[in-house]
Amino acid sequence: MNFAFNEEQDELRKTTRSFLEAKSPETAVREQMDTEAGYDEAVWKQMGEQLGLQGLIVPEEFGGSGYGYIELIVILEEMGRALLCAPFFSTVVLAGNTLVHAGDDAAKADYLPGIAAGETIATLAFTEDNGRWDEAGITATATKDGDAWKIDGAKTYVLDGHTASLILVAARTDAGVSLFAVEGDAAGLTRTALSTMDQTRKQAKLDFASVPARLIGTDGEGWSVLERVLDLAAVALAAEQVGGAQKVLESAVEYAKDRVQFGRPIGSFQAIKHKCADMLLEVESAKSAAYYAGWCASELNDELPAVASLAKAYCSEAYFHAAAENIQIHGGIGFTWEHPAHLYFKRAKSSELLFGDPTYHRELLAQRIGI
Repeated sequence: MNFAFNEEQDELRKTTRSFLEAKSPETAVREQMDTEAGYDEAVWKQMGEQLGLQGLIVPEEFGGSGYGYIELIVILEEMGRALLCAPFFSTVVLAGNTLVHAGDDAAKADYLPGIAAGETIATLAFTEDNGRWDEAGITATATKDGDAWKIDGAKTYVLDGHTASLILVAARTDAGVSLFAVEGDAAGLTRTALSTMDQTRKQAKLDFASVPARLIGTDGEGWSVLERVLDLAAVALAAEQVGGAQKVLESAVEYAKDRVQFGRPIGSFQAIKHKCADMLLEVESAKSAAYYAGWCASELNDELPAVASLAKAYCSEAYFHAAAENIQIHGGIGFTWEHPAHLYFKRAKSSELLFGDPTYHRELLAQRIGI
């Protein structure tokens, strides 16, 4: 097992970072935060056509590049570092993975090429008002209407749900939890953008009133697919958190070197040194957890469920602590709206809660390893 990235992966990181530094500087992030869509269509198109990022893990026969999860965590780390405002996570990590693992070749052929080309914005809608991330939290229903299906119920906290042209929905049938594809402009579907603390990642509430839907995969076997997708999503989010944590660490260290107080840089004071040292330890440990989880995801091995929860729990806390300490080291300027520190702090907090907080994942980890 080799945890070093190969030359091709390093070049992918370099190219992605260069692109995001040009297309997702702080000014662009703030600009997209204030829009309802939450992303720049031109940048999204460039990501698909020039870099092929949306098609990275899509199999070649469906228009993608056919790369593995290691390459995906490389670019997600860079996206987390840049606070990229784009529906990438919802489209590729959630919807793309769901389609890839649902075992429905017809659905793959119909939907994956559009995702790979950057033409389709997609998402996964499974959480509801109860705020649960497990199977029991899914109460929306789907009933058969001739050869078609109709969905009733509501979904909330849906990433990019108000802009997605394709929505994959988890709903209950007589056979159990199943997955369905719903068009973004389907009759009976009401989409409401939510006001969120983290304005860099848009969410929506979706209300379904007999909305026509297409069954994806096998009726009643949706949760087994979702369970794997949520593990893969936890790994992807851990990688994104690592990118953000590394960025705020660098910001804190740079400021500690530059800021002079009492005639010397504040980084020379023991209290600041200790904060930076603790941040470095946690960020490097988070990288180890995320990279190992990425390897497990690329192999789809038996360790994935346990390691996904471990990585999500640790990286969540490491990122949030690093983002908070970055504000403390910056002092008064770190609390201002004009400074970018709060943008990372809010992303760290929202990511900490997304797909379950650290306490939830530690409990899940304990269950999965039989404690």
